[in-house]
Amino acid sequence: MESIKLDVSCLGTCNIDFISKVPYFASSDEEINVEKLFFSLGGSALNFASRISSLGFKTGILSRVGKDYYGELVRTELEHHLEICNVIPIEGNTGMAFIAIDDTGRKSVYSYIGVNSRFKLEKEDINLIKHSNLLHVTGMYWEVAEKASRYSNRLSFNPGPALCSIGIDKLKKTIKKTEILFLNHKEVYILTRMNEEDGISYLVELGVPVIVVTRGSEGARLFTEDETIFSPSIKVNAVDTTGAGDNFAAGFVAAYLKNEKLKYCLDYANQVASSCVQQVGGSLIPTKNLTL
Repeated sequence: MESIKLDVSCLGTCNIDFISKVPYFASSDEEINVEKLFFSLGGSALNFASRISSLGFKTGILSRVGKDYYGELVRTELEHHLEICNVIPIEGNTGMAFIAIDDTGRKSVYSYIGVNSRFKLEKEDINLIKHSNLLHVTGMYWEVAEKASRYSNRLSFNPGPALCSIGIDKLKKTIKKTEILFLNHKEVYILTRMNEEDGISYLVELGVPVIVVTRGSEGARLFTEDETIFSPSIKVNAVDTTGAGDNFAAGFVAAYLKNEKLKYCLDYANQVASSCVQQVGGSLIPTKNLTL
């Protein structure tokens, strides 16, 4: 480890995604047939890490999986794709997500967090963070996120709705150390309990240099102390939006680490996200079609 310097490490969840294509969402007590069924490796950290690694960055990942078949599968695949895979198996079950996508592209997700809920930052994790130029934290518990941020050289933070829901007070230490903060427009309110304009102003006052707010098909905005930048989404035939936000963040961080202008970073992030939604599954590790 001492001789390895990583461009990026990602701390967050690794899951197994079961993705079903359905004509519409079933109502209570209704049964409908699944048209197609897919099996994919997912989770916010895995999606981000697989994408930014494919863009030419030396990448590590910190996560936990169960001591089960799925956990071994995740570890084996990531060891093939990343420079360092610190995905440690612990007693219990690997996290899973059961995703249904209807004919209009709408999505319904049922998540089983599994051993992700028992992540504790170990010495090996800290060593990996210290040897990374930038740490990207996504979808992790606030205590873990706060502790990890203490050891990071540079921090990118994508808290997601669950972490935002605990409120700004518990996340303030982490956010104050954050260089790039990713939120969607709903999460701005969930995190700050303010409208978007006031919430962004408050986060800027906390000292966050770059705040990126996504609005799905409506594009994304970037806020700094001095400017606001807009980038429209790229119109494509969206097949599955699973992991689009993780891929967006990976694209942005990739351009940002190359010292590109912020407008280019935002445009490039939209390009990466648009390529993600044209396939089933949120990671670049191949998805398996389980339909007979």
